[in-house]
Amino acid sequence: MREVTIAAVQMKPKLGEVEENLAKMSDLVAKIAGQQKVDLIIFPELITTGYELGVRFTDLAQRVPGPAVNVMAQRAQEFGVHIAFGLPSKEKVESIIFNSVVLIGPDGELIGDYHKVHLKGEERMAFRAGYKYPLLETQFGNVGLLSGYDLAFPEAARSLGLDGAELLIVCANWEKPHRDEWRTYVLARAYENAVFVAAANRVGDDVTYSFFGDTTIVGPRGQVYATLAGEVDPKTNEPAEGYCVARVDLNEVRQRREEFQTLQNREPDTYKALVRKY
Repeated sequence: MREVTIAAVQMKPKLGEVEENLAKMSDLVAKIAGQQKVDLIIFPELITTGYELGVRFTDLAQRVPGPAVNVMAQRAQEFGVHIAFGLPSKEKVESIIFNSVVLIGPDGELIGDYHKVHLKGEERMAFRAGYKYPLLETQFGNVGLLSGYDLAFPEAARSLGLDGAELLIVCANWEKPHRDEWRTYVLARAYENAVFVAAANRVGDDVTYSFFGDTTIVGPRGQVYATLAGEVDPKTNEPAEGYCVARVDLNEVRQRREEFQTLQNREPDTYKALVRKY
């Protein structure tokens, strides 16, 4: 058995307040890791800044590694846990920024990062699209990173599955009223690729968008191990902040792939239309 305990967080970031959001994330890491032994904690997309910032993303984007990654690396090392979260990032050219997800190891070292490939709506004006899906090796298995709208494109998850991913980490800002789409895509990506999917979606409001959470951890046959679907704050009757925890066995991925043969029975020669732009 290769058992992994995963905690997926749905949190409301404060728009544009990076230090305050990092402090809140740090407190949550301490709370989660203090209550049980966990191997991986996942936060949503753009959790350090919030979603609707337009041109302000350029000012708040950070290098990877940089200040935000360093703060969370300290927490990862302190509690011996992997941490994944989303942030706006930049590289050598200051004006080129990405909607990124990073994965930090329990030794505090950066395992890898991912630049969101499928940008939606206003994201296309703020960010440069990524162009590859890196497979990351961890202590417990092979991991792929996805961000929000990527989940709507089966090719992204399939590419990672074919490369050997056993767990897909999805950091998302999936907005109302598209809850049915979110739930369907999370389950479909797991079924299609016989892979675990841990999907953390934020809650709260920004300027014009509202987010519903439904953070979920599912197995390679679509079995729901843990979810925050339907959790509401009794004071506001809005989706509640919180986290869900599940212990999973990554060996189930190989078992399910051998049993159902979904990847083995593919016929790539018949899929030529998939590589056409439109």
